Amino acid sequence: MEVTSSVFIDMKAQELREAYVKFFKDRGHAFIRSASLVPENDPTVLFTTAGMHPLVPYLLGQKHPEGKRLVDYQKCIRTGDIDEVGDAGHLTFFEMLGNWSLGDYFKKESITYSYEFLTEVLNLTHDQLAVTAFEGMGNIPRDEETAEIWKNLGMPEDRVFFYGLKENWWGPAGITGPCGPDTEIFFDDGRPKCGPDCGPSCNCGKYTEIWNNVFMEYFKDAEGNFTPLENKNVDTGMGLERVLRIMNNKETVFDTELFAGIISKIEEITGRNYSDEPRAFRIIADHVRAATFIMGDGVLPARIGQGYILRRLIRRASRYLSNLGVDDIVMANICEVVISDYRESYPELERNREQILTNMEAEERRFHSTLKKGLRRFDEMIAESKEGEVLDGAQVFRLFDTFGFPVELTKELAEERGFVVDTEDFDHRFKEHQEASRAGADMVFKGGLADDSIETTKLHTATHLLNSALRKFVDPGITQRGSNITAKRLRFDFNLDRKVTPEEIEKIEEYINGLIKQDIPIVCEEMTYEEAQKREAVGVFQDKYGERVLVYTIGDVSCEICGGPHVKRTGELEGFKIQKEESSAAGVRRIKAVVGKQ
Repeated sequence: MEVTSSVFIDMKAQELREAYVKFFKDRGHAFIRSASLVPENDPTVLFTTAGMHPLVPYLLGQKHPEGKRLVDYQKCIRTGDIDEVGDAGHLTFFEMLGNWSLGDYFKKESITYSYEFLTEVLNLTHDQLAVTAFEGMGNIPRDEETAEIWKNLGMPEDRVFFYGLKENWWGPAGITGPCGPDTEIFFDDGRPKCGPDCGPSCNCGKYTEIWNNVFMEYFKDAEGNFTPLENKNVDTGMGLERVLRIMNNKETVFDTELFAGIISKIEEITGRNYSDEPRAFRIIADHVRAATFIMGDGVLPARIGQGYILRRLIRRASRYLSNLGVDDIVMANICEVVISDYRESYPELERNREQILTNMEAEERRFHSTLKKGLRRFDEMIAESKEGEVLDGAQVFRLFDTFGFPVELTKELAEERGFVVDTEDFDHRFKEHQEASRAGADMVFKGGLADDSIETTKLHTATHLLNSALRKFVDPGITQRGSNITAKRLRFDFNLDRKVTPEEIEKIEEYINGLIKQDIPIVCEEMTYEEAQKREAVGVFQDKYGERVLVYTIGDVSCEICGGPHVKRTGELEGFKIQKEESSAAGVRRIKAVVGKQ
């Protein structure tokens, strides 16, 4: 990256986080800690993919215990482009710096804050920035207000660009819901424009998006009509890795200090230099970093859901280590570096160190065994074929999908034995697999803001009753390990190293249905975390919460720290039925249940 004019700051990641938080705290924002990578009751994604996910109830109007102005840095996972990781910019795990206005300030203050942080804290100048605004559609006017705010701050008119729905409109999250225009802020690296139409929407590399301010000022109804919202919100996000690359004048995000220790450890393990094998090094570094954070939030390798994505990341990293000549069990050593580098900002990594390292080693050993089976299957496949034949894509894809066998290795081995791989057939099957994986991993955020329905609210409340019943009838040491709610059913994961017996399930159902018949009031109270502890409210570790929390109490049955939403009385659930009890991962069980008249 060649920049013609700049004042760069040698800034570390933690310094950037702290500078961002301090800037907004000085302007009345309360700092909230990063939520888990596993979304709490959001059925539309497997992982937290944006800073807005944990704040959905509050964007809908629920009062946040920390107030109307918030600031955070949120860990995120996106796996839709997992096969692109290895280039200069794609990441699976990343951090978003965010500030929020929940019905408080709006466009002028939001844009001004962003501008002041970039120019006064990061020392960027006008000629290094470009901004965009919404060009309008139908009855929604061109966002001249945003453009004028930027110009009044000193942004030259030729650095303010107008774009349409694709570039400068957010939402709604579902068919209906809050939505609105946004303004995106880009870093201009100073190179000449690639043509007369070159601007922030161009893919030539001149412009890098660093900040997005979303102005939720409309509500879209089922007929497609947009009406102004009375309670307007601002949702912003700035990519930490991208900004750090820019501030430190690095060619790629992998050249920043965020990856320096990780890549150094990979060099030590492999005996290779990063500069000789950059793509392989980047894939290993990214995937192990992401896997460490996912396991740090309690996810274990599994056949479905978050556990499947975790397994895929670990196995893909292991394959690339094999390509670099490493066949030992070594990835836990890389995890150690990730934990050490991030434990100050994300203390859950240190707290869950042993679980992370143990599960990484176990999964790596399991894959090495699977890989050997794949080699045996390859030998069988060759024995069944005649020399010179083309190995069809179905056979090759089965090796890839079932045994995690890299197609590159299959091609090499096939060529050594006089065979050719039908790559066109394989690519077709792989593309179908890739699209299915994206749908399962990053699913379009079509719920969230629009799915806060009475059905999901009932099921959310039912998880509290189920949590209490499991501790009462199965094991007092049970804790929630994850949950997922759709409009039709709840899914609740919890720690247990055995099946829940039919007798226990019957007792749980009878108990919860009894509580529903009692029509117990559900009380929501705002209090400090210390007060919640004194109430013995069920919750995870303190570093997840801010100074004030919401506590939901259901008689003497349940007392939990939770963001909601919940019904007013248990009778609204009408009934409760467990549909399935199964294993989710090693030491983790899963219950699926429904509410309503049975």
